[in-house]
This record gives sequence, structure tokens and C-alpha cells, in this order.
Amino acid sequence: ILELLAAPFVASVILAAIHAYLGIHVVERGVIFVDLALAQVAVLGTTIGFLLGGELQEGGAYWWSLTFTFISAAIFTLTRTRKHGIPQEALIGVVYAVSASLAIAVLSRAPEGGDHIKSMLVGSILVVSWDEIFPLAVLYSIVGVFHWVFRAPMLRISLDPEGAKAAGMAIKWWDFLFYVSFGIVVSYAVATAGVLLVFTYLIVPSVFAIMFSDRIGVRLLLGWGMGIVVSGAGVMLSFQYDWPTGETIICTYGLVLILGAFVYLATNRPPPHTEGDRYFERRRRRGRHGV
Repeated sequence: ILELLAAPFVASVILAAIHAYLGIHVVERGVIFVDLALAQVAVLGTTIGFLLGGELQEGGAYWWSLTFTFISAAIFTLTRTRKHGIPQEALIGVVYAVSASLAIAVLSRAPEGGDHIKSMLVGSILVVSWDEIFPLAVLYSIVGVFHWVFRAPMLRISLDPEGAKAAGMAIKWWDFLFYVSFGIVVSYAVATAGVLLVFTYLIVPSVFAIMFSDRIGVRLLLGWGMGIVVSGAGVMLSFQYDWPTGETIICTYGLVLILGAFVYLATNRPPPHTEGDRYFERRRRRGRHGV
């Protein structure tokens, strides 16, 4: 059993590791559904490649997926700081709805279209192989190193965009790099985990961590810990009771989040300060005003 479940568990942990960090940015930016939209755009790109004669799991389909994701990244970058009276979240919702509808329309015309649509939503992480995990780990490690090296400007534009603008930072450039790296992660993840599971890995650990800490380091540890525990429990429950794996992991995340909310309410903790306030207050105390 352990040999059978090892690969899905490792894949889940890898997904949780990178998404817990990216989730901090997404939550602080207030663009909660950007992951869902980018994931769905990635699926749309894959389906276009499939429509043109490729296979859904081939490398060519992934490049279609990546191309569509980069286009969306450029759109989200250009619209984030524009003062046009329309919330960016509204645009993200439109992108998600249109791309989801187009993808479903294309797949519904294909043989076994229903199975493809289900795979698009919840993936097939239980049958992931070690051959698929290795490139996943390499790619996510590269993205992780990139975010570590440029963590200061990345965090500043997420936590304090007005301050970053006043400091003369090239916000659009850093925004674009963030969304491109985010899109690379999402495009690869949806082929294995599906849209809904990828969204869950991004948002739920971050929300859980925010309830108990306003420090980035602690949030990361809480998110990673939750990801490891819930991934292991979800994969085991799926195998033990013959439940669909993606749905089981998602529901397990939801259950743990609810239990965490009860604990949070029982402790009567005051609402945490925004991480942006905490982050830059610590920097000011150290005499480091710039990035």
C-alpha cells in the first residue's frame, strides 16, 4: 500500500509546498480567484492543442497551455493598478467563466469528453508516476529559487503596492514576473491535479495560516504542515474507501479548515494586523526602508 501511495503523496506535498507560498501573495493582493482563472485558462490552452490534433498529456499541449497562461498574465498585470472603477476580481471572474465555457464546449465534442471534463476539474493524482514527479519537482524548485532570490520586491508589491509605487519600483514588471511564474506552476499542476484541487492547495492553507499568525514565516510553516498532513490523510482515505482522490483531498482540506475556524473562535483571538503593516514595521525598526 505504501509503495502504491508514495508517488501521489509526494506529488501532493510538492504541490502544497509551492502553492502555500504563492497563496500568501494571492490573499494579500486580494485576487483570490486568480489561481482559478489561470488554471482554467491553462486548461483552455490544452484543449485548443487537443482540438488541433494533439493529445491532452503531450508536451505540445502543455506549450499551448503555457502560451494562453502568459497572455492572461499580461492582461492581469496591465489591469491591476489601473484606476478604471472596475475591480480586477471582476475581470478575473469573466476570464474564468469564458475560458471554462470554451474548454467544456470543446471537450464535449471529443470522444470520451465527459471523462476529459472530469479530469480537467479534479485531475488524476492517484495514478501519478515517479516519471511525472521528477520534472514537477525540478520545475517547482526553479520557481521556488526564483521567488527566494527576488522575495523582497515580490513581497513588497503584494503587501504594500502603494509604498512600492512611491519608492519608484517597476510594479508592472514585477507583477508580470509574478504572474508568469505563477502561470508556469499552475499550467503544470492542472494536468496532474485538476483546476479545483490546484485552487484548494493555493487558498485553503493560506486562509488557515492567516487565522493563527500575521507573520509570513509562521504562515508558511502552518501552510506546509497543513499541506503535508491533509495530503497524506486525503490520499489514504481515498485508497482505503475507494473514493475519488481529488475530491477526497479537497473535502479533507475543507474539514480541517472548519476545525481550525472553531479553534480560532474558541481562542477569542483579536483580528490580526495586516501582514503588510507587520512586515514593513519590522523593516523600519531595522533601519531598512528600501527593497
